[in-house]
Amino acid sequence: MKLTNPNDVPVYTISGASTARPLPDWLARKRKRSLKNDPEYANRVELLQDFEFEEASSCIRVSDDGEWVMSTGTYKPQIHTHYLPHLSLSFARHTTTLNHSFVLLSSDYSKSLHLQTDRSLEFHTPGGCHYRTRLPRYGRDLVYERHSAEALIPAVGVNAEGSGEVYRMNLEIGRFMKPYQIDVGGDDLTTVGGGALQGGINTGSVNVAAIAEDSHNLLAFGTSIGTVEFWDPRSKSRIGLLSGQEGEVTALDFDRSGLSLATGSSEGLIQIFDLRRPVAILRKDQGYGYPIKTLIHMTTSSQEKKILSADKRIIKLWDEADGKAWTSVEPAVDINSVAWCKQSGMILTANEGKQQHAFFVPQLGPAPKWCSFLDNMVEEMAEEAPVETYDNYKFLTLPELKALSLGHLIGTTNLLRPYMHGYFVASKLYEEARLIANPFIWDDERTKRVKEKVEKERESRIRGSKKVKVNQNLVDKMLKKQERRQKVDEDMGVLGDSRFGKLFEDEEFTVDEKSREFQLLNPSTKVAEIGPTRVANTDSEGSDSEDEDLTISKPKPKPEMRISSSSYKKSGHQRQDKALGSRVQGAGRINKNRGEVVGERQVTFAPSSGRKEKEKPEPARKGRRDEGRRSASGNVFRRM
Repeated sequence: MKLTNPNDVPVYTISGASTARPLPDWLARKRKRSLKNDPEYANRVELLQDFEFEEASSCIRVSDDGEWVMSTGTYKPQIHTHYLPHLSLSFARHTTTLNHSFVLLSSDYSKSLHLQTDRSLEFHTPGGCHYRTRLPRYGRDLVYERHSAEALIPAVGVNAEGSGEVYRMNLEIGRFMKPYQIDVGGDDLTTVGGGALQGGINTGSVNVAAIAEDSHNLLAFGTSIGTVEFWDPRSKSRIGLLSGQEGEVTALDFDRSGLSLATGSSEGLIQIFDLRRPVAILRKDQGYGYPIKTLIHMTTSSQEKKILSADKRIIKLWDEADGKAWTSVEPAVDINSVAWCKQSGMILTANEGKQQHAFFVPQLGPAPKWCSFLDNMVEEMAEEAPVETYDNYKFLTLPELKALSLGHLIGTTNLLRPYMHGYFVASKLYEEARLIANPFIWDDERTKRVKEKVEKERESRIRGSKKVKVNQNLVDKMLKKQERRQKVDEDMGVLGDSRFGKLFEDEEFTVDEKSREFQLLNPSTKVAEIGPTRVANTDSEGSDSEDEDLTISKPKPKPEMRISSSSYKKSGHQRQDKALGSRVQGAGRINKNRGEVVGERQVTFAPSSGRKEKEKPEPARKGRRDEGRRSASGNVFRRM
């Protein structure tokens, strides 16, 4: 399944062609034979068997019980009916002419009414075409008013009085009733909508109809002059008029409550009206300028109200309250009709391609009962789906697009891919547009690179060390490491952290580089010779105080080499190593607690320093035979 993710709302393409031009039959059969051993092709998802037509599909409807899908298409003109629990085609039926639109009269497929392109109405049952009748003029739409059992057919052209007509076919009586007369323009040949000839260029028409079935049952008719008329089917009279639309009204849909009406125009504009106000409360542009073909009020699984709007290029879902884009679907072929499986996230389309499309939006709702396995498949794909990236694209916001003079491409071409608050633009197009907008871009880029190179050389230079009161060697070592990384920043790390301030100010935190512990942890550190040391008292502000400086002179120790061995002891010489003598016990053993190494020979450089001698260890307790031995338990608190 192909996954698209506009605005972080994933959309799965369950079925449908990925290319606009289908392959010839002989080439398609050859390719299928070559893909027989392909594991990915063998594990593909085929939602509905034979969900396609030889050429194209024109209209699609889902039954009220949710178990049947009927669609019409060509060539040759035919009707396909799928039984959804079996995921297969139930039957296919050919017709004499191409179907324009149809409605399902029953809760399943058994009764359907079809508006044909040759001015005829056909009634179909499971056995075939039950009855056929002709219309005075060509019909533009077809709806069924259940309360009075009337089929309403908005038609093109005007009558003898210069008004458009909506034909009423009463299915209970079995004859036409007096039509609704709709104002579609003037009564002459010069004004828009006028003309007695239905084939005239400026002839007006009633394009679309809608019924508020779940509420007040008002009828709404959209005309070619941009008006919407509201009629009461009980009194058979007009009760309201909505004008001011741009272009022709091509789509209408009532909300479930009956208070909200969505209108779509031939200019690609969608408006939402509250019937209690004459002004639109929301205005939305589809983006491509094509006539709106389908409008559907939806409610997601989280009880959020959305509106689906579709033209021949794209299907968009957006928020009804503020018009914020939610997600979108853009097939590779033109769209003719869209159907929604209620209370689910499944969207079916009739399109110009050979295969019909099926899209699944998990955040819109769960999968229908007849394909509940899609929920598990989607969850597995969500865990393993990689993040979609654009390697050869540059992300630009709307102000950046306008600065490059690319704003006219929005909604008119697929060179811009909408994403979040901006668009992805091909890198090649971006570079060309930037060069045209700023011819001196190469000079600016060269100056920028020269500046970066100079800054890099500056950072690599040796800089003066930072002066501190305590642990100057540690500060120099840290600065030298930063120099190797070509980044010197004294305000970062330990030097700039206030928590480590005492490490460089308080003498109690002085690192004794002469201690045995420091030498064991840093064996490669070279200890500087001890000379006169100047210590200056500084106040809290860092300035020198008036106290007298103290100068301490320490004698330089002379290294002395001694060789300790058994022969050296026998010759009567005594050890003069005072620093190590206190650690040697009477038995000649060496204490291993200090890290000494026991061996036959030991060469030691023992410089005598002027520091205070270390405190002597406590004398061992008398009467113990393990004097000077290390405890087997390793308990360091035993000698305390």
